[in-house]
Order: sequence, then structure tokens, then C-alpha cells
Amino acid sequence: MKKTYIFGHKKPDTDAVMSAIALSYLKNVQGENTEPRILSDTNKETKFALEYFNIKTPLYLNDVKLQIKDVNYHKDVMINENDSIYSGYEYMAKQELTGLPVINNDKQVTGLLTVKDLAYNIINDDIEKLNTSYKNILYVLKAEELLKYDEEITGNIIVASYRSTTFMSYIKLDETSILIVGDRHSIIEYAIQSKIKLIILTGNAFIKDEHIKLAKDNKVNIIRTPYSSYHVAKLINTTNYIKDLVGCENPTCFVNTDYVDDFIDINNRLKHTNYPIVNKDNKCLGMLKITDLSDKNPKNVILVDHNELLQSADGLQEANILEIIDHHNVGSITTNTPINFRNMSVGSTSTIIYLLYKEQKIEIPKQIAGALISGILSDTLILNSPTTTKIDIEATKNLSKILEIDYNKYGMELLKAGTSLDNMDYTDVLYNDFKIYNINNKTFALSQFLTLNFNDIKKDISEYIETLNEIAQANHYELVALYVTDIIKKGSYIIYNEKAKNYIDIAYQREIKQGEFIENCISRKKHIVPLIMDIFE
Repeated sequence: MKKTYIFGHKKPDTDAVMSAIALSYLKNVQGENTEPRILSDTNKETKFALEYFNIKTPLYLNDVKLQIKDVNYHKDVMINENDSIYSGYEYMAKQELTGLPVINNDKQVTGLLTVKDLAYNIINDDIEKLNTSYKNILYVLKAEELLKYDEEITGNIIVASYRSTTFMSYIKLDETSILIVGDRHSIIEYAIQSKIKLIILTGNAFIKDEHIKLAKDNKVNIIRTPYSSYHVAKLINTTNYIKDLVGCENPTCFVNTDYVDDFIDINNRLKHTNYPIVNKDNKCLGMLKITDLSDKNPKNVILVDHNELLQSADGLQEANILEIIDHHNVGSITTNTPINFRNMSVGSTSTIIYLLYKEQKIEIPKQIAGALISGILSDTLILNSPTTTKIDIEATKNLSKILEIDYNKYGMELLKAGTSLDNMDYTDVLYNDFKIYNINNKTFALSQFLTLNFNDIKKDISEYIETLNEIAQANHYELVALYVTDIIKKGSYIIYNEKAKNYIDIAYQREIKQGEFIENCISRKKHIVPLIMDIFE
């Protein structure tokens, strides 16, 4: 069963991480194959909750862009460089391909066999040379082994096309000679006495016992084929090693984890038809034809705690979104097909996940209860946020019973862990809970940080302003604001990039100074985002 990735927004907060963990557990209990992921490092508050309830931190997910491994390319299609040219042709015809990766015994790509190479072999003037194996000759000529002394067969091809006396008088044979001959016993005896490399008996020709004995004494290789001398002469060159024919050595290869859009960019320059695909250890996995790109399997994803494209994983447009569970305003994400979209006006996405467990009558284990209560208490500021609903309160009380904890006491420990500035620089604080929005082609970003002592930030306010200025300029944001929320005072201090001052003043309909305290400003969802959005709408 194909895996589905469940994740929250970039710069994930506790609710986003815990929602992904709890929903993944629920889906897996229901028989699905899902895995929770995070799009960047967890913050201090989330780390505290994960450790407190002994929950494993989800793995990092860089993006959900389409990769070559998501394309149905020709897997396990390749041929060994020591196989015959005929085998290469046969394989290409069977697979209906115009190219074939050539590999060595370590499965590393050494070349690319193409139809052009095969055509060259047919019209090549140098048709008298043979460099192959005894095994290849047997296979191509459908021959039987009579005598074998050498694995490798290298030499010059000669066809016994003259009368016997003429042949023995004018054709010199030696240990490099490879003779194609029928039941011409005098020529066979002459060849064996000359200790040639190989005798190919055509038309299932009879060979005398005395000649077999003589060949054994002289260690002459002999095979017998049902094909005529003419047929053998036409096929013999195709028994040669592929490695001696390949015209494209060191072809352009792609790793199966490479992005499809990068592949397309390179192909637009090279304009080849076939490309070998390898793994990270440079072992061949198969071959990608350009036409294979139309048959792809995008990554399956479920989004929690967001539905804004800018807040989600890179490459989301290339993924298959199965479901969205969120408690924010409806954002910019669109899908090609109908999906399950559950959006509720509650204090946290974890509350919605809690309801899913109840609706499906699935027992909530203690670890999952710990994840859910952490998400709810974090997003509702221990049920003090104006976004808090009766559903959030009921979920919290029921989860605390499962856990046998005092949710107020645990909630204060949780928020306290998140407000510590230890080992955090200005960028760490800004990106602790950072969300990006786009309205009418204008992009802005809002960050929120909880603290019980604003003075720890205020003393460095000039550095925060400079950092906000740099972030805004580097990313072309119209506005970047940091709201430092004091849950005891039930308000937030605002710091913003200097070029956005006019936007901030308009939003609050008065002049707002850097670091000014705004009363009753706790919830980003209710108190901050709608106000800023109105400016750009």
C-alpha cells in the first residue's frame, strides 16, 4: 500500500506537529499506511511535549516534489556489457525500446546501447573480428557444445567457402582463426592441425571421432549449430560483446531521487530519448524514456493545521492531496479532484482530531492523548484564548482524565518551556511560529512568540527590527511582524519591519510604535490575521 505523508505547516507549532502524529496513528489503526512528518525543526515547546509524553519526533520532510522514483520508468531494464550484441537487440525489441543501459558486473552504468549502435554493427566494414565468449556464441547460434577449452573467444572469422584443395593451399590458419565450416572433413582436419581457436560446424554437420580426438589433443574449441553457413556468417558478429559496440560511453544518468523538473530542464538541453536511472550508490535501476513522464505516481499527502500554499511543503502542486483538516480561514490551496476537507471553528486542529477518534469509536492511547492535549493547550493558551470553544474545553477535560494529569499545571509547564530564550538568537525567535500569507499578489508574514517577560526581547529590539528588515527585503514581503504575546497580561507587543509602518498604522487606525503593547491581542487567528488581511484586500 502506498504511503501517505501527514504534515502541518512550515515552522510547525505544537498543534501542527501533534495533529499530524495523532491523525497518522488513527489512519493506521484504520488500515491505512501513513507517516507523520515535519517540514522544519520543532520549537522548544513542542520538544518539551514530545519528551514529556515519550513521543518520537516525526522525521523531516524536505518537500513533496515529483521525483524520478515517482515515475513509472522502465525498472530493472539493463544489460551486462559482456552479453552479446544479439542479446541486446533481442531485449530492446522485446521491451520496445530504442536504448538500453549497459552495466558492468557491479551494476554500474558503463554505456548506453542504442538502435544507432545496432545499425552500425550491421554495416560495419570490420566484420572479420570476433571478441566474445564461448557462451555468447552458443546462445546466438542456438548451438551445442562439443569441445570447450576457452571462456573467451577472440580471433579472425573465416568461412570455408572455397574447394578444399584451394582452401588448404591458400588460406593460412593459426591459433587466432575462427572457422565456419560444414561437413568438409579435410578442411576440419587441417583446421584442427593448425590449432585454431574455434570451429563452428554448420547445418548440424557430422564430425569424425578421429577429428574429435585430434581436437582434444590440440585443445581446439568446437561447437555445432543447426544454422547454415550463410546464416552463421550473418549472425556471427552479433555474438560480440556489447561493450565493444557501445557508442555512448559515460551517458548522462539520473539518480532516482532527482526531481522531475530538474530532469526536464537538463533534457531540454540534451534532447536525448533514453536516460539510465541509478540509485545513490550509482547502481543501475533501469531506464527512463521521455514518454515515461506521462505515467507518474505523485506523493499522497494529508495536510493538518493549514491550507495556505505558502505555508505548506515545497512542491505541493505536484502532490496528490487526499485530505485537509484545519481550523483556520480557508486559504489558497486548490485540488484537481474533490477531497475530504474538514474545517471547524475551534481552538486547535488537535481538537478536530480528538473528535475523529470519538466519531470512529477508536480508543485514544495515552501517548496520543498527550499529543492532543498538548496541541489544544498550546493553541488555546491553556483555554484562555478567545478562539477557545466548548468543544476544546470538553476535549481537554476528557484527555486529562485519560492522562490523569492537571491540565492547568501541565499547560503552564508547556508554555513556560516555549517562552525560554535560552540559546535562541533573533532569527530563532522570529521563526519559532512563523506563517506566510498572500492576498492579491502581496505577501506578508506574521510571527508569534509567547513570553512571560517582554523585557528579555525589548532590550534587543533594535536587532529584532533589523532582522525583520532583512527578512522582508530578502523575501520581498510587504510586511513582517513579530507579535510577542504575554498570556498573563492578555496582550501582545508588536515589532515590525520599518517599511511596513504605514500598513501597521492603517491596521490599528493609529500610530503604532515599535514594541508597543496591544491589549486583548492574543490570538493570531482572530486578533491579528484578519486585521492585517483587511489592509491588502
